Amino acid sequence: MAAPDIRVGIGFDSHPLTPGRRLVLGGVEVPHDRGLAGHSDGDVLVHSMLDALLGAADLGDKGTHFPSSDPQYKDISSLLLLERVAALLAGAGWRVSNVDATMLAQTPRLGPFIPAMKELTAVALSIPPGRVSVKATTTDYLGFVGRAEGIAAVAVACLMSP
Repeated sequence: MAAPDIRVGIGFDSHPLTPGRRLVLGGVEVPHDRGLAGHSDGDVLVHSMLDALLGAADLGDKGTHFPSSDPQYKDISSLLLLERVAALLAGAGWRVSNVDATMLAQTPRLGPFIPAMKELTAVALSIPPGRVSVKATTTDYLGFVGRAEGIAAVAVACLMSP
């Protein structure tokens, strides 16, 4: 029996914080005075996961599949995009083994929301929550994140052939 094919991908995303928008991370609305600018809901956590998953499968990036020029994606939930990518991966013969992601935000404090983020992203990917790791850190006041001008996220995903 042949060993399964294993692929790893990395994703990154960042968006500026702006007044008048909801702050959505991992599909969870986080109370804050500003939200992330973006064509969709601006969910940098899910966006980094999308690119990690698509990259691992050599299927392009989120902009290729969900262009910001397309009005159907205006304000769409990024969790719906994650479900679509999971279906695309399954159709291409890939199984999501795990996803590991870190959010970079000086403010607000994200720790209390992480369990819900893990649950929602795991459901969208049709994998157990124990296969999704979500963490948060600050940049100790360095850069645009440290000045609370935006939030960023990085993710690593592992895919396996069935």
